[in-house]
Amino acid sequence: MHEIVVNLHMHTRYSDGSGTHKDIAQAAIKTGLDAVIVTDHNVLVQGLEGYYRNGPNRVLLLVGQEIHDQNRIPQKNHLLVFNANREVVSFANDPQKLINAVREAGGMSFIAHPRDLASQAFDEGDISWEAWDVTGFTGLELWNGLSEFKSLLKTKLHGIFYAFLPQFIAHGPIPEVLEKWDELLLDGKRIIAIGGSDAHALLESMGPIRRTIFPYEFHFKTINTHVFLTEPMTGELTTDRRLIYEALQNGRAYIGNDLPASTKGFRFKAQGRDKAVIMGEEIPAKGGVTLQIRLPALADCRLIKDGVVIREYNNKQTGTHITTQPGIYRVEAYRNYLGRRVGWIFSNPIYVR
Repeated sequence: MHEIVVNLHMHTRYSDGSGTHKDIAQAAIKTGLDAVIVTDHNVLVQGLEGYYRNGPNRVLLLVGQEIHDQNRIPQKNHLLVFNANREVVSFANDPQKLINAVREAGGMSFIAHPRDLASQAFDEGDISWEAWDVTGFTGLELWNGLSEFKSLLKTKLHGIFYAFLPQFIAHGPIPEVLEKWDELLLDGKRIIAIGGSDAHALLESMGPIRRTIFPYEFHFKTINTHVFLTEPMTGELTTDRRLIYEALQNGRAYIGNDLPASTKGFRFKAQGRDKAVIMGEEIPAKGGVTLQIRLPALADCRLIKDGVVIREYNNKQTGTHITTQPGIYRVEAYRNYLGRRVGWIFSNPIYVR
C-alpha cells in the first residue's frame, strides 16, 4: 500500500471562500500535500481538476461539492459529495433522496460537520446534521476544523485569541461525533471516517482588527486524511482520481493532526491465520488475530473495540494485541502539544468477523 496525504472539504470564491482553485493548489504544494478535494457549496465546478505544479513539486486537485438545502432555516444537513458523475444538487431538500442520487451517480457521500453548534458571540447558527434516519451514505466527517473552532468561540475575546493563535484550536473530534460514529458502527453500518479542514480563508474584521480566518496554508498543516492506495500515484488525473476514491470508499484511511508532528507512517494492521489486512478491511477471528499498531513517534495510544477502550499504550511507538474475539477495532493516539494533550491520530476500523 502507498500512503498519501489528502486535505479535503474547502471552499473557493465559487461559494463562500476567498481564494481560487489555483491559490489552494499553491498552498497545498507549499505544505507538501499529495492531493486536495475542493467542495464548494451547491455547485459542481467543472474543468479545474488536475495536477498543479510549482517547479518540481505538484499536487492533484479534485473537485466535489458540499450540498445542503439553501431554503431550509437553519441550513442543517450538509453533505459532502465526491466523484459523482453528474450534478445532484436538485435533491438537496431531501437528505435521503440526495444520498440515493449520489450513489446512483457513482459517487460517495459523507455527512459534513455532524455536530456544528451555534456561536452566539459571533451570530453563527447551529448547522449540525439532524437527519440521522438516512441510510446508504459512505461515511462522516469525524473531525472538522471549523466546527471545532466555532465550539471554542464563547466570547469575542476567544475569537481574537484563536484568530491570532490558531495552533491552540485543535484538540480532537467533538466527543458526541465520536460516540455517534461508534453507535453507527455497532449498528452494523460500515461508516468511513474522514477529517476535513473546512478551509475558507476568510478575511474577517472586528473594529480595527483584521485577520484571515484561516489561511489555506495553515489548514493544510493540521487535520488531514491519510489514504492508502493500492499502487503509487502516476501523475495522470483519471488513474490517480480512481485510486484515491477507491481507497476512501473502502476506508483505507486515517485522520491525522499533522500540526504537532507529522502522522505519516502510522500503521494499523491485523495478521490472521491466512491473511493480513489494514484499516477498512475484514479478517476472520478463527485461529486468532494479532492487531499491530505502529506510530510515527512516541505517543499515548488507545485500542478501542466496539466503542470501548480495551488496551492503552502510554509513551509507546508500537503496540500489539492478540484476540479471538470478533469486533470493530480502531485506534486513537494522543500527544502533548503546547502544554496540552491533543488528538493526533484516529484510524478507521479493522473488522474482525
